[in-house]
Amino acid sequence: MNRQENLEIFFRDGKTVILPIDHGVAIPVPGMENPFALIDAVSPYVDGYVMNLGVAMRAADSMAGKGICLRTDVYNTRMTGDGAGSINVYGVEEAEAVGANAVMNMLYPNSISERVNFQECADIIRSSMDLDIPVIIEALPYGLGQTDKYTLENVAFAARLAAELGADVVKVPYPVDCKPGEFRKVVDQLWVPVIILGGASLNDDAALLKMTEDAMEAGASGVAIGRNVWQHQNPAAIARSLSAIVHEDVSALEALALMKEPLR
Repeated sequence: MNRQENLEIFFRDGKTVILPIDHGVAIPVPGMENPFALIDAVSPYVDGYVMNLGVAMRAADSMAGKGICLRTDVYNTRMTGDGAGSINVYGVEEAEAVGANAVMNMLYPNSISERVNFQECADIIRSSMDLDIPVIIEALPYGLGQTDKYTLENVAFAARLAAELGADVVKVPYPVDCKPGEFRKVVDQLWVPVIILGGASLNDDAALLKMTEDAMEAGASGVAIGRNVWQHQNPAAIARSLSAIVHEDVSALEALALMKEPLR
């Protein structure tokens, strides 16, 4: 497939619900002891997955019709020391080998490892041009877990930086100080799709769904939400409600009510 066809697997109507299940390299993963059972449960409601190579090598047979995004780095929350933040370990060649449709790497502007991190992202984007495999850059100001730094201004800069480097899709946190409609400042300055991440489990369905609604109304192209799905007491139900907001334009309140309806 060419680059556009690979992207369209995730963006079936120009919008996407992606489930990252790549957290096992960075944090303990209660709630995702069996990623293959999780995939079977939520697949009716998601368009694709972010996964590490070990899972991708063994899950391809159950992923028909879904986008596979290979995580190319091992990431962590450390701010200092060798390898702090992000360590690139794979590239587009491995993605091609396991039949992945995209790759994803962290980008940490203003981090201590900024120079190495920027070059690793650039190298992945450069090599992707030969294999027609899109690159999703996860752009987080300062680093993973630095939520106080995820201001509207910082997120807007990180998103633009990722697009300028050549990302096909930009994944960013929803800014901590964002009022309704202000996220459009991030979206309108870019020429590629912007999707939002979920971060740590909120344990608050209403807040998660409202954040998703606000982001979509401000022009986001979808979500890539992990822990708030697979650590949920009912992963398939919350995935269905997120999909309803993204693909069916339902409100957060309607999506919350949908949580009470049985799964088919």
